[in-house]
Amino acid sequence: MDRLRRGQPRGGPQPRRGILTRLLLMLAVAALAATVIVLAMVPQDHVHVVEPGRFTIEADIPEGPLAAGPLTVTIDKTFRTVEIREGTQTVWRNAPGTAFLTAARATLDVQDHRGYFWPDAQHDETFANQTVTEVESTNGAVILRGTLAHRGDAVPWQATITPRNLSGAIIEAESSDPSVDTLALVTARNGGAVRGLGAQFARSDLSGRTIPIIVREQGVGRGSQPLTLLADVTNKGAGGNDQMTYAAWSSFIVTDKLRTHGVRLDPAEPVSHAFAAVDTQHEDRVVLEVWASRLRAELTSAATPLELLEQQHAGRERPGLPSWTSEGAVIGLQGGTDEVRRQVADLRAAGTELSAVWLQDWSGRRTTSFGDRLWWTWQLDEERYPEWGRLVEDLAAEGIRTTTYVNPWLVDAAGKGDDRIRNLWAEAAEQGFLVRNKAGDAYLIDQGGFEASLIDLTNPEARQWYSQVIAEEVLGKHGVAGFMADFGEGLPFDAVLASGKSRLEHNRWPLHWAQVVREACLLAGLPDCVTWFRSGSLGMDEWAPLFWAGDQMVDWSEQDGLRSALWGMLAAGVSGWPLVHSDVGGYTSINAVVRDYVRSAELLARWAEFEAFGVFMRTHEGNRPDENVQVSSTPQTREQFAAATQIYAALAAYRRKVVAEASGTGVPALRPMWVMAPGTPAAE
Repeated sequence: MDRLRRGQPRGGPQPRRGILTRLLLMLAVAALAATVIVLAMVPQDHVHVVEPGRFTIEADIPEGPLAAGPLTVTIDKTFRTVEIREGTQTVWRNAPGTAFLTAARATLDVQDHRGYFWPDAQHDETFANQTVTEVESTNGAVILRGTLAHRGDAVPWQATITPRNLSGAIIEAESSDPSVDTLALVTARNGGAVRGLGAQFARSDLSGRTIPIIVREQGVGRGSQPLTLLADVTNKGAGGNDQMTYAAWSSFIVTDKLRTHGVRLDPAEPVSHAFAAVDTQHEDRVVLEVWASRLRAELTSAATPLELLEQQHAGRERPGLPSWTSEGAVIGLQGGTDEVRRQVADLRAAGTELSAVWLQDWSGRRTTSFGDRLWWTWQLDEERYPEWGRLVEDLAAEGIRTTTYVNPWLVDAAGKGDDRIRNLWAEAAEQGFLVRNKAGDAYLIDQGGFEASLIDLTNPEARQWYSQVIAEEVLGKHGVAGFMADFGEGLPFDAVLASGKSRLEHNRWPLHWAQVVREACLLAGLPDCVTWFRSGSLGMDEWAPLFWAGDQMVDWSEQDGLRSALWGMLAAGVSGWPLVHSDVGGYTSINAVVRDYVRSAELLARWAEFEAFGVFMRTHEGNRPDENVQVSSTPQTREQFAAATQIYAALAAYRRKVVAEASGTGVPALRPMWVMAPGTPAAE
């Protein structure tokens, strides 16, 4: 038996144990403090809207209904409301006693990093109390005028109400005070759900939030832990949140019990693409605040959500999809000519129904810390794809088209060391076709391992040049049937443009990009060119036939995985994208040390089954192809994927009808239950 030394406490060397405990506690506190400090450095959104004040109607204002074509505008002094009606249907009204316009003198600062943007919107002086001092009915319009006041200061406002083509109303509101920076439209609701606002990767009802309308990278994890925290602290906020999206725009639907009504800013107005914020935190109203001194909104109302969507999107032409897209899957492959041939043969032997291959690495591969990326030089890499023409011809003989990839960025081709290709970046820089920084130089922006510059899409000559480049270098020379038209959300807010201000053009950039791509397809003599986009703007559906949900994680999560893709696709559909799909298997794969996020065979199979009932079935190898299961990896994955493609192909005739209807009407092909069966348990 061990003897205790004199003075030593029973139970062992407790002083030493106490020192160790205190040391561990100090280390834990230090780690916590370091985490807090690092998190404090992570950029955050700081967005709120002006709280609408009281609504006052001067005594001499007539209450009786005023006519604006088929519309009637009624001012009610008792309830202090303005109501627009079309026949017996209320198209729009304000919340009783609450201002329907507000204004502010404000500042907007935006941090950015690699396509992520964090707005800091501050109101320096707000004008929330609205008074109507004059009403006029003239030339088929009703015009209201008055003041917006705060603490003795006031600014003028005017709102003009006219009929909208086909149905509904237009409201044009403005303040003539040059110091006004923001203007908000406040719409009444009766506790109903708020839907839309672009491709929002969150649950359908967006109530209880203040949502910034800004296109940007969506983030990696978006709240799924510990991934989001790790992405935030290691890559300056790249974890994102559930309000970040590549495709945000000012269009929403409110589904009240008695009616469904919609508010959508007019895509033809440049100010409709300005930064905005939407406040859905109050059950009696929705506030849409635009960082501009004027706005033009389309107002619609219907008995059901389906009827409302038909009204909102009627009267516009949209490009459709060629019939071959319904005949089989589009397989994302990389690795060069021999690798493509091998995998196509393996998949066909397994019974896979193929309509096309998608070869995003056609212009060359570059490896970065994030994984495999591409050379943004937009010309064929002949070393990687020798005998390209023969490959395309052989695939076509089997009924398989070829598609590729392009985006609105250019890199300096000198770094690639291929003297057989044009240096498009140098050509564009010499002609002044690139977005510039404040010093007047080509704006080189960090892409995570390399730098690139944006084509200035506000410059008509630059647009024409780039459309011609795409028509010749991407489409014309290589026998392709279409491409992924990536990015569009990365214009810095401090960029110098040939025309316009970057803060008005940032959210409009995806629309510019879609227009350039459409022009390229027409120049190449390919009006049925299949192009798909992830970034989005108001009115983009008139230029682009197809969209996709962007870069999901290779997991099941609601925050950033398979389930989030469904949320985003449904929201995008009711916001104005009629045809939306997602990458089969997801895209983003990260070794986060505490966990290696890679796709499983089960996820890949279930995602394929999900898209088998969609509008466009396309796979993606992801950013780490070698670490992730692919559809051609094993006999089992080939068999499972082949079965899903057979379902997809079997639905071809039905899908063509659905796609044609969606393209023709603007009503999405993928419809949530609240659209098709409102008020039922299934809709909840």
